[in-house]
Amino acid sequence: MKTAQALAAQVITRVLTGRTLDNALGHAWSRATDPDAHTKALTQELCYGTLRHLGPLRALVRPLLTRPATDPQLEALLWVAFYQLRHSNAAAHAVVSNAVDAAGLLRVTSAKGLVNAVLRNYLRNRASLDVLEPPSDEARYSHAQWWIDLVRKEYPDEWGGILQAGNTRPPLTLRVNRRKCLRDGELCAFAAAGIPCRPIGVDGIVVEEPRNVVALPGFAEGRLSVQDYGAQLAAPFLGAKDGMRVLDACAAPGGKTTHILENAQCALIALDRDNRRLGKIWDNLARLGLAASTHLADAANLASWWDGKPFDRVLADVPCTASGVVRRHPDGKWLRRPGDVAQFAQQQRRLLEALWSVVKPGGRLLYTTCSVFSEENETPVRELMAKHGDAIRCALPWPEGLKRHGDGQLLPAGGAAEDNHDGFFYALLEKRGG
Repeated sequence: MKTAQALAAQVITRVLTGRTLDNALGHAWSRATDPDAHTKALTQELCYGTLRHLGPLRALVRPLLTRPATDPQLEALLWVAFYQLRHSNAAAHAVVSNAVDAAGLLRVTSAKGLVNAVLRNYLRNRASLDVLEPPSDEARYSHAQWWIDLVRKEYPDEWGGILQAGNTRPPLTLRVNRRKCLRDGELCAFAAAGIPCRPIGVDGIVVEEPRNVVALPGFAEGRLSVQDYGAQLAAPFLGAKDGMRVLDACAAPGGKTTHILENAQCALIALDRDNRRLGKIWDNLARLGLAASTHLADAANLASWWDGKPFDRVLADVPCTASGVVRRHPDGKWLRRPGDVAQFAQQQRRLLEALWSVVKPGGRLLYTTCSVFSEENETPVRELMAKHGDAIRCALPWPEGLKRHGDGQLLPAGGAAEDNHDGFFYALLEKRGG
């Protein structure tokens, strides 16, 4: 445990200096001395959990410090230990003992005594400390203040639930590859293997207990993919049919690309401007037994990839703040800055304008983000429609029971909700004249 605690403290410190969690974990693995699978899994769990609950953890630790932490890794280690004490089943004495040893691994002067004092002080006074009123919105809702303010402004009735959902642990949600199997058969295979699960949506399966997806029956054979239920709506909303020419403009890592191909035998072109991420599309296509034409390209730079032939369907899953998926990427709550929203919106307008020109008359474009901020969602769509008189917004065939706001915003829902999903925005536009 002590090695995982020390690694997690190092990773979280890197995240708070501007690195993504994936990048920081990769850096940790490259420098660690051959960490075993258990240590890596525990380190990842501690990082994700601590960043989800960083607001209250930070507010709880700082008043208990008997002297200022001389190294940011030391305070991060305390956050990690407090996360374990408050949100895990680990024995308190083991958490404290290992955290003291982890402080030694970090080689911070006089760290062991400080860690021991702070943790034991908390345990002695836990009953009173745990019920203290949070000193700030960040401490209460575990999001940056500007984020809280923006969500409260845009969703005056739902804002608290949105923020709370962003702090929950997401489920392991799978999508059945209907070209290889039926969902009922996969549910039976899971039951036979003693894996509790339940169906969700048309193609989805929620695994009740987190586990290594590679070990699930059917995954290696390409019968299953990991995909949030909210993201599984994209392919049916797009409505690609057999024989159509389809573009997935920002395709990596390929979840929506492969879902489209599982639903229709179409000629699909998948683009992405990141070569490393493009490789993930190839891996997913190969595992699932599907085929698409892939290109390394900026979708908005038409001259670099487009052959002039229009598309029946275009999926524009554009880059965004990812504010709807922070339960899966909790580093985003602390890495994003207020100006990022406008910067992403500028990219989105550029992409949407370029991609509208490749849609054939009578064809459709599905604009989607994993954001809850309207500047990235409704605003670019309305601007496009105001500029192009041939753009008609189509009604979306939403499944019943989903927690939505307005016509296109799917709000994140956590906990035991039957519609447990991340937050997404969808707008389906048809080009007049077909």
